[in-house]
Amino acid sequence: MINIGLIGAGGVGRIHLNNALQLRNGRLVAVADISKKHRSFAKAKGVEVVYGNYQDLLENPAIDCVIIALPTFLHSECAILAAENGKHVFIEKPLARNVKEGTEIVSKTRKAGVEIMVGYPLRFSKFAKIKKEIDIGHLGDIITAIATNMSSGPFFQRISNGIPSPVPSWWFERKLVGGGALIDLGSHMINLLRYYFEDEIVGVKSFLDHRFNMPFEDHAVCFIEFKKGVSAIVNVGWHLPYHLIGVELYGTAEHMSEISRPPTMIDYAKSIVTRQSLENPPEFSKELQYFIECLKSGRSPSPSAEEALKDLEVVSTAYKNVIKLDS
Repeated sequence: MINIGLIGAGGVGRIHLNNALQLRNGRLVAVADISKKHRSFAKAKGVEVVYGNYQDLLENPAIDCVIIALPTFLHSECAILAAENGKHVFIEKPLARNVKEGTEIVSKTRKAGVEIMVGYPLRFSKFAKIKKEIDIGHLGDIITAIATNMSSGPFFQRISNGIPSPVPSWWFERKLVGGGALIDLGSHMINLLRYYFEDEIVGVKSFLDHRFNMPFEDHAVCFIEFKKGVSAIVNVGWHLPYHLIGVELYGTAEHMSEISRPPTMIDYAKSIVTRQSLENPPEFSKELQYFIECLKSGRSPSPSAEEALKDLEVVSTAYKNVIKLDS
């Protein structure tokens, strides 16, 4: 049995907490969070050991691996300390705020000999099935790819026990998050495209929009050229009141598309019957189960930190190569 420690029990951390309690071959033994409310939530779920800081959790010799569900500015420090304490790491995307921090994570975890996987749930969703269609040649040679990821970003409705909660201040500080919609949503789609084509990216440019007067972009269009000829567009933004993800591929033999739409009333009705919360998509459970199974069998999980670092490099280049669309 793999003993797990969860670092961060708010937001996506709660999704991981609920999933970790249902794992095969994995057992959630401790949670760390600075919030008393979040620690109380973990205890109410049956977690017996809770910590007010993650340093104490990482010193617990009974823990084999950790799930890091912290704001991005804490990723590097926490992941490196986890590696130095001999813990395997599952860390939320993006890997870090920038390439420098991402490189340090890769270097230190590699030196420590621990496994590290980055949370890209789309790799465990229906969008992963597109990879098979590409590999068997159903589409012929891919010419163009369009990857879209839209949401309400930091503006989504936060309600706990019927009471609205404020948006955490770190959401609005560029130095803490590393950027806006492009690094937040674009990293998902960049990783997915790199997974599809297994090819080197040789050209990156971007258009960044600041519709809501934030210190970073709330909408971005990233233009990517792959070495073998695929031209891709990554279209992301924080301007929809719901989450929408879509992929379109156009090849020499066929085209295909896949889209993830917001839930309907029928979806909500089904969720009640199946007891599958729409707030906890199955791909999150699948990626965590896969990570634990890799640790159990001695395999290296994917997406790795090295892969996520390449995504960060693409994002970094996009931020440097900004084009203007002024007439």
